[in-house]
Amino acid sequence: MPMRGTMERDFLHRFFHWSSDTDGMLPEEADAMPLNEDTLVQQTTADYLEQELGWESVFAYNTETFGPGGTLGRKSDQDIVLVPRLRKKLEELNPGLPSSAYEEAVREIVDVSGSLTLVAENREKHDLLRDGVPVSFHNDRGELTKDRLRVFDFDTPEKNDFLCVRELWVRGVLYRRRADIVGFVNGIPLLFIECKNINKDLRAAYDQNLADYMHPDTVPHLFHHNAIILLGNGASAKVGTVTSKFEHFGDWKRLHEEEPGVVDMETLLKGVCSKANFMDLFENFIVFDESSGKTAKILARNHQFLGVNRAMEAVKDRENRDQKLGVFWHTQGSGKSYSMVFFARKVRRRLGGGFTFVICTDREDLDSQIYKTFAGCGLADNDKERCRASSGDDLKELLSVQNAYIFTLVHKFNQKVDPEKCFSQRDDIIVISDEAHRSQYGTLALNMRNALPRACFMGFTGTPLFKDDEITKQVFGDYISTYDFKRAVEDNATVPLYYDARGERLGIATEELNEKIAEKLEELGTEDLDKLQRLEQDLKREYHIITAEKRLDQVARDFVEHYSTSWETGKAMLVCIDKITCVRMHGLIETHWKNRIAELEADLVNATDEQDEVYRERQIQWMKDTLAAVVISEEQGEVAKFQKWDLDILPHRRRIKEGFSIPEHLKHKPEFMGRQHLDADDAFKEEEHPFRIAIVCAMWLTGFDVPSLSNLYLDKPLKAHTLMQAIARANRVNEGKNNGLIIDYCGILKSLRKALATFAGTADAGRGEGEEVETDPTEKKEELIADLAESISLVERFLKDRGATLRRIIETKGFERNGAIIATKEAVNENDESRKRFEVMCREVFKKFKACLTIPGVNDHRAHYDAINIVYKSLLRDREKADITDIIRELHGVVDEAIETKTLTVGEERFGPYDISKIDFDRLRMEFERSKKKNTTVQSLKTAIELKLQRLLAQNPARTNFQKHYEEIVAEYNREKNRVTIEKTFEALFVLLKGLDEEEDRAIQEGLDQETLALFDLLKKPELTQRDIKRIKEVAVELLAALKAEKLKVAHWREKEATRDAVRLAIHNFLWSDETGLPVDSYEELEVVEKVDEVFRHVYRVYPEIPSPVYQGAA
Repeated sequence: MPMRGTMERDFLHRFFHWSSDTDGMLPEEADAMPLNEDTLVQQTTADYLEQELGWESVFAYNTETFGPGGTLGRKSDQDIVLVPRLRKKLEELNPGLPSSAYEEAVREIVDVSGSLTLVAENREKHDLLRDGVPVSFHNDRGELTKDRLRVFDFDTPEKNDFLCVRELWVRGVLYRRRADIVGFVNGIPLLFIECKNINKDLRAAYDQNLADYMHPDTVPHLFHHNAIILLGNGASAKVGTVTSKFEHFGDWKRLHEEEPGVVDMETLLKGVCSKANFMDLFENFIVFDESSGKTAKILARNHQFLGVNRAMEAVKDRENRDQKLGVFWHTQGSGKSYSMVFFARKVRRRLGGGFTFVICTDREDLDSQIYKTFAGCGLADNDKERCRASSGDDLKELLSVQNAYIFTLVHKFNQKVDPEKCFSQRDDIIVISDEAHRSQYGTLALNMRNALPRACFMGFTGTPLFKDDEITKQVFGDYISTYDFKRAVEDNATVPLYYDARGERLGIATEELNEKIAEKLEELGTEDLDKLQRLEQDLKREYHIITAEKRLDQVARDFVEHYSTSWETGKAMLVCIDKITCVRMHGLIETHWKNRIAELEADLVNATDEQDEVYRERQIQWMKDTLAAVVISEEQGEVAKFQKWDLDILPHRRRIKEGFSIPEHLKHKPEFMGRQHLDADDAFKEEEHPFRIAIVCAMWLTGFDVPSLSNLYLDKPLKAHTLMQAIARANRVNEGKNNGLIIDYCGILKSLRKALATFAGTADAGRGEGEEVETDPTEKKEELIADLAESISLVERFLKDRGATLRRIIETKGFERNGAIIATKEAVNENDESRKRFEVMCREVFKKFKACLTIPGVNDHRAHYDAINIVYKSLLRDREKADITDIIRELHGVVDEAIETKTLTVGEERFGPYDISKIDFDRLRMEFERSKKKNTTVQSLKTAIELKLQRLLAQNPARTNFQKHYEEIVAEYNREKNRVTIEKTFEALFVLLKGLDEEEDRAIQEGLDQETLALFDLLKKPELTQRDIKRIKEVAVELLAALKAEKLKVAHWREKEATRDAVRLAIHNFLWSDETGLPVDSYEELEVVEKVDEVFRHVYRVYPEIPSPVYQGAA
């Protein structure tokens, strides 16, 4: 496999060899072609799809013709399905049917429901395209026949029609957009590729382009049939779906599991867009999950796609594998439950629908989590068709019929089974054992095999097979797919974990006891109170040391101090040795939490300034809002057992059963509307819910994903699998989350290192063999501090390259320090790109600094952090408060002589807005030339103009010439940077500003207001007589008054087709009328039609309600 740099160069170099645009050119002519987004990325991608992957390629920009013989067969640019290609393939795949059947299928595919959301429409179309289109028709004998027409050939992907179209214009209700690349399969737009130039961040493709295309006012219908979205810049690329946040767009680093990972666009195109893979992904690796309360479209990640297809091969070869399909080890947090869904569904779809999957776990909470995933993805519904075993007898009954999926605890195989009287002799039953190492021991596993003697077994696990896992290997065989801890971190599927041995520093760590207690806990294998009494009896001394009141109080006190200090990092979970200790710790934490709030409130008087005071008040309020709960399993007779310890379990049990109320700030979310309470697990998963501290001993340590959980506090001796599953609670990816933090109170480091030697694997360097080597791939606090130092040094190098330094800000005071801040901002504001880069680097420093808050060494970097923060916030303030008046006032040499201000009246501010028309530009230019912060002034002026332009364009779409002029000024400014250019830009911006001010006053000059001026500008055309102009002004005023008086008063009129049509018809009738409409002699019929469309688009955009929010405060 070539290295990344080589692959990138090869991929980009293909442009110069393949491009059809360079055919016939001399070498020097080809070399002179611009290296921009179109040539470096878009064209190269299309050429690669054509030359390497076999897609047909068409360049449609301004060359497409419409109609039956047109370029793509579209009737107009509103069409997004290529009907001629679709019809042809329907006839090929479903021969011999009457024409009406094909026509009905085309209608079903093309037509959309105006009442569905984009995601709902996308889901409906996906199911239709994958499963076939239902049609009815009369056969040769006149009988009514129903059939389902295939849209794609999934068996032979190469027989489908693959077409990529570059620069495709698509028109929506209001706007038209040009898509970079749209990939059609059999005429259906399944692939959307948004390209950015090679030096651009992919985030821009998502924020600036993709979000715009999906907006209801632009071209959302382009995504009704979409399966896959790619974002690429020629060097790197990411893949996602219509519901993916940018953080959830994934890399595609390898084509085969054993290969090292390479992040580049070529690998992604090969892995996703090869014909076989693309159709496989569409058919088998997309699900719509509703388990969270809202619909998420899930596309398999690279490792899931590769792993599931390896598992498929094992199923095909099951006769030669002695019923052992193997172990599927994908590390915790990498989407193991979805892998099960993809695997089970693909087996049933591709190998025959008769397979039954028995999903077996050893914990009720894990069983519920997996069932929720399958149910959320539409594969199971226990209410409609029973699939969850409630007892051993119920399990036997479920296995006697051919269910698709059965969910059970291994404990339900509690009946001794005579091999001669098994539950089922079927050989198409596959038992999926989650966390296989825990559920295949003893008589229960034997009962399972006796009950299902011909079933195949596959183990899914988030932790590897350790050396003593011989039973697991005997049951399942060796690995069929591995995706280890290091690979997951490198692929950004999980975040890195950091380790903090706080128990050692507090003198309460029990490392010498850890292994002994952990061994006993593993042996007991349960959290029941009765069996845990054996722990106290067998290890009386050790147990009482770790649960001593004084020690627990120290842990609780430190927990409160640590978590309240790192309060902005995320949620927290505290793991205790047993249920009794969980309840004890809750009481201790509650006491210290209240004391900590009191301390912080008393210390408010010592706030250094207003910012510090606001920060402290926010921290105190956060603590007051925070809720903590004990989450432990229920057992018989627990009330009396807790009473022996003088503890009351009932308040905690009620909390678990009744759940949490929904705070006011969350009630507006669609998934919470109409609900009064959240279950405990849903409340903890919701990032913004104040249930932030979960105290557990065994529940929620497996199969429970909380992305916002960042801090895991361990005060329970653990080892091997259990330890790895516990710490993996903190490694889920979440927006703004830099890492997970493991806080160790009981001295697990030795056990951690042993477990990690197997658990971590060796990432892309090779696969681990499970040797107990004393390695530790988690990143310790020292490495986190080093990451912070590196982020700061990147900022310093960036500033040094531009002649600035943080040292002056750090080492100086007073006016000198202010001057240093101004100089630093001036360096950052070199151009738009430099400012953006600096802000990105700053945010990285802030994220790293926040992750280090509880580490003593963080203070060594405080001064640099503060200096960076000052500059960053100052830049933000410049942008937020950009004001023309302030900019001119700062050039104070001109203010007194060149600016006329209004005479003050009582209550007016001392400084009024300056009359731009009275500025002496020569004197203003001289002052600007003497300014020490030219770049910053230009940036502030640009921001102020952008805000004004945004407002003026929102009010009147006919003002686009001002926007175009502004963009030309900025492009020139960014293209060439020297003193003359800066000064020229400054003057050009002020001239533009003068023009904007005059434009803003034009409504008064025309005898109109801003609302009627917009309509007047849309209705008028060149070469009109004064009489016509006067008439059009009257039309604008009267039309708007008529619309406001009736049609626009209807609440939410834009949301219904009938009310939208009513508004359009009212505009049409008004403009066509001889009495009220446009001058008949001056406007042709087609011109009136165009004016109707333009006015309707404008009215739709600016009048969601009356009065219009766009014109509030406008003259």
